[in-house]
Amino acid sequence: MPRSLPAMPFGGDYNPEQWPKQTWTEDVELMQQAGVVLVTVGVFSWAHLQTGPDRFEFGWLDEIMDLMHEAGIAVDLATATASPPPWLTRLHPEILPVTESGIRVSPGGRQAFCPSSPVFAEFSLDLCRRLAQRYAGHPALAMWHVSNELGCHNARCYCDVSAGAFRDWLRARYADDLDRLNHAWGTSFWSQRYTDFEEILPPRTAYAFANPTHKLDFHRFSSDQLIANFVAERDLLHEISPGVPVTTNFMVTDHIRDIDYFAFAREVDIVTNDHYLVAARPDAHAELAFCADLTRGLAGGKPWLLMETSTSAVNWQPRNVAKRPGELLRNAMGHVSRGSDGMLFFQWRASAAGAEKFHSALVPHAGTNTRIWREVVALSGHLDRLEGVAGSTCRNDVALLFDWNSWWASELDAHPSSSLKYLDRLHDLHRSLTAFGVGVDVVHPESDLSGYRLVVVPTLYLVTDAAQARIAEAVAAGTDLLVTYFSGIVDEFDHIRLGGYPGAFRDLLGAWVEEFTPLRVEEQVHLDNGWSAGLWAEIVHLEGAEVLATYADGPAAGHPAITRWQQDGSTRWYVSTRLEPGATDQLLGQVLDAAGVHRWSSTRPGLEVVHREDDTSRWTFVINHTDSEVDLPVTGIDLLTNTVVDGTTRLAPGAVSVVRSR
Repeated sequence: MPRSLPAMPFGGDYNPEQWPKQTWTEDVELMQQAGVVLVTVGVFSWAHLQTGPDRFEFGWLDEIMDLMHEAGIAVDLATATASPPPWLTRLHPEILPVTESGIRVSPGGRQAFCPSSPVFAEFSLDLCRRLAQRYAGHPALAMWHVSNELGCHNARCYCDVSAGAFRDWLRARYADDLDRLNHAWGTSFWSQRYTDFEEILPPRTAYAFANPTHKLDFHRFSSDQLIANFVAERDLLHEISPGVPVTTNFMVTDHIRDIDYFAFAREVDIVTNDHYLVAARPDAHAELAFCADLTRGLAGGKPWLLMETSTSAVNWQPRNVAKRPGELLRNAMGHVSRGSDGMLFFQWRASAAGAEKFHSALVPHAGTNTRIWREVVALSGHLDRLEGVAGSTCRNDVALLFDWNSWWASELDAHPSSSLKYLDRLHDLHRSLTAFGVGVDVVHPESDLSGYRLVVVPTLYLVTDAAQARIAEAVAAGTDLLVTYFSGIVDEFDHIRLGGYPGAFRDLLGAWVEEFTPLRVEEQVHLDNGWSAGLWAEIVHLEGAEVLATYADGPAAGHPAITRWQQDGSTRWYVSTRLEPGATDQLLGQVLDAAGVHRWSSTRPGLEVVHREDDTSRWTFVINHTDSEVDLPVTGIDLLTNTVVDGTTRLAPGAVSVVRSR
């Protein structure tokens, strides 16, 4: 029988096909030394498993599966469909994707396939079926891993096959009614009205701005097509190996935006994520924290699994910065504190050749006499001591709203400022809340928001009617609300909500906006309370709200910049400009106090305090990213050091503490 997943698994991608057989025995010995209990096998092995249309070679994989079972190591077995082999693209070049400009991509990288290709689907599902039939009952099998990072390089294909699939998707979305589509797309503008679905193409390169709703729907279609690729393999695996969970690795990070992971998360048995630090960010741990909270939101507040991260540097960023001593542990605890029940890495052994040969691994090029190896072994031991955390959750008072549809729509062409980026306010508000020691749930706007003390809405440009209703229900029940500029502007079709901005929230805020007055590059405005801001300003009028700060200069001088409306038991705040980080912190301090949200008085930027709990225990994770010592009022047992903490935990610079109480 297939085995169950370990409680707090540790391991990573294992690619034995890259190495001679004599290395495999050493791999198993080192895995046992390091405490590895779960490995992902076969992700990019299609060319080794199938060497021609009717030639399959499973012997090497049989041997690996048996080796893992004998060593007590569970396997997350990949379907190997992430990258078609050269023989397939030679025989069927029509499966290769086409760019927006009409260029057919050549093979040689990875994921060189059109997600809509029926030929690719035929071959990939055949391989998936054969793997499932062969290994469904193998005792090492713990989980199926469909493809890999779906959409990482081929999220949108503009070929004729994709065009036909897009038209089919549109027929379904608009009930085969061209009038509905023409209205949704606003095709009366620029003489774009369609008289036949066959006239519709993907939004390929054009001389002028493409129709924005056309582009938005193509984003949606492309996301749905990738999810459909997963579902096809998942259904086959469920049929052949019932009871074995099926997943794939998401890419929740600040530079991947092509899939609606809220929609995708409904289809996987276990939510997993790949996350790598953004080396260019001096506060990369803050982006990690946001992404981990968002991944927990995808999992509906339940635990999830970090499928890939790095022990040190990656190979694909402009400057691949190595992790400093202790950073591996801090990063790992950042993920675990926010819901990851386990820690897996890319990859087990650093490659000697290929595009990722400079990507760090559990076993570095220099072997085991290295700092990375020693930190890897130590981390494995720490995770063993945290097995009791598995299954627990984070219970927070603050919700931060996030939506991929709004991200796509907010950064389309011809907007008031191309400098406005959707993630900007999300990251800054999340950073500030974290600095206060406040736990944050990053959730979809159509989620159940009841029970939160505060809902934060940053630059939520596109708001559906369902989301508008959810937010209004929470506010009516007494939840406080903070809304920033460029929120609630359009409906799901990217049509302006007329009558004054922010259309979806105007009735909730007691204020409305007459006009956007975006600022020039590097231009700043100042508020009459001494705060400064940039990027954006608005002409705001009051309808019951009070003014907290006024523009002292700039294009909106004399108009309200920040308003507050206390109505029906809730406090509603509106911020019409991009506050500088210090001002954001000061404002959020007021907002949290008004909402009655507890914040740690001794926290600071660079210090994380995060809680997980179940019915019997509470675990307080304290992660010190600063270069100074900190004290925090915590009582319990520090699981990492097995010491009693009586009222205060003292952390050295860069240190981590996990204190169990109750």
